[in-house]
Amino acid sequence: MEQKRNRLLPTILAIVCILVVGALVWAMLGNTAEEISEAEFHENIATYTKIEVNGYRVNCVGVNGKHYTFVTLDRGNLNSFILQAFEDGKLSTDDTEFVSIDPNQGSWTDYIFPILYIGMIIFVGIFLFRSIARQNNQNMDFGHSRAKAVTNMKVRFTDVAGAEEEKEELKEIVDFLKDPKRFVDMGARIPKGVLLVGPPGTGKTLFAKAVAGEAGVPFFSMSGSDFVEMFVGVGASRVRDLFEQAKKNMPCI
Repeated sequence: MEQKRNRLLPTILAIVCILVVGALVWAMLGNTAEEISEAEFHENIATYTKIEVNGYRVNCVGVNGKHYTFVTLDRGNLNSFILQAFEDGKLSTDDTEFVSIDPNQGSWTDYIFPILYIGMIIFVGIFLFRSIARQNNQNMDFGHSRAKAVTNMKVRFTDVAGAEEEKEELKEIVDFLKDPKRFVDMGARIPKGVLLVGPPGTGKTLFAKAVAGEAGVPFFSMSGSDFVEMFVGVGASRVRDLFEQAKKNMPCI
């Protein structure tokens, strides 16, 4: 479930980025205007219902609803020409809207689009950086043990039916785990481990849990399939890591 969620998140992010970029491009290019010369503007001055001088860019709308635009080199003279057209009656304040925006003022779109683009780049960069870091962490953890640790085992010998002889033999292991110093002071040689042998389902894991529960020590469990990987050396690396964890939590099973 976690892997599916990790795969779905980049797809959702990519779709959102595409939609946002598309919306920004549409907002910027949606009202495409026909390029005209300033001379054509002067010639057809009486046919415009809206004139906007935004810095040195002039946008106007004709009576036919079409949008026109051009760049003026002399903004002051252009404004004077438009005002003179109002005075001469070529333009009417009732029929034509005139807006003049100072070139140093700018509109909100001049600021919002760059901010959105920069924010999107930063967001995508952070997401990619975190994805790469997460992938590197997974690669570094590839050879680590997947053992599950239980610090408060509830299983006891009373939960194991029969096998009384095996219980008696394992009680010495329980005594050693509870008080190892007593055995060391006696000069006893402690075995490296105890091997429980038997076909599947005979209670080997249950006995191990019972020993941990009786002694009150942590219990580390790991299935055989966790040691099997297609890369050579991974299984051995996990075994070494498992024993390193066990040494840090001594005594334990």
